[in-house]
Amino acid sequence: MRRLVAWLLDSGPVVILAVIAGAGSFTHIRATAIEYGQTGWMSWAVAVCIDLTCVMAARERQRDRKIGRRPNGKVSWPTLVLAGGITLSLAANLHQAEPTVWGWIIAATPAGAFLIAVSMLERRAATQGSGTFQDDPRPAAVPTVTRAGGVPPSSALLAFARRVADEHHARHGRPITPEALRARLGVSDQLAAELLRTLHAMPEPDQ
Repeated sequence: MRRLVAWLLDSGPVVILAVIAGAGSFTHIRATAIEYGQTGWMSWAVAVCIDLTCVMAARERQRDRKIGRRPNGKVSWPTLVLAGGITLSLAANLHQAEPTVWGWIIAATPAGAFLIAVSMLERRAATQGSGTFQDDPRPAAVPTVTRAGGVPPSSALLAFARRVADEHHARHGRPITPEALRARLGVSDQLAAELLRTLHAMPEPDQ
């Protein structure tokens, strides 16, 4: 019960803002869809698709950061999708505005507030569930290591890799992948795979 109350006090205002702002933006998008021939259930479908596309793209961006996935080019696909959804949402809101500066500002407020609320919720989700554990892809405490062919990883790097793997398992409920370990430690794919093989072969440390 205390956790629920604490969550409501902490995240409740952001959730309420997201719901109200999303409803306002949804209304403008639906009105624009009706105006351009998408009547009946199609007007609802258009509005839902645009708003949920923004939410989905924001979640994908946050998931990419968690697993250390890097874009193939300068901009990732979820970022492009999010930018497209934002553009459509703002365009529909501005289309319903009175053609004055204040009319445009007021009409754009629901879409802007909805996107801000979604980004706030995603930002909180990125730091929940692991105490002091942070999402920095390469913490400052990563031990440096120099390897030659056939030389096993240092004990300091192995210890750090085990801590990262244990934190990942505690947070996500599944073993860490070589790709996620590589992103967290900033090492090569080969070394990340070797570290995991070594950790799997080693006995668990006494608690």
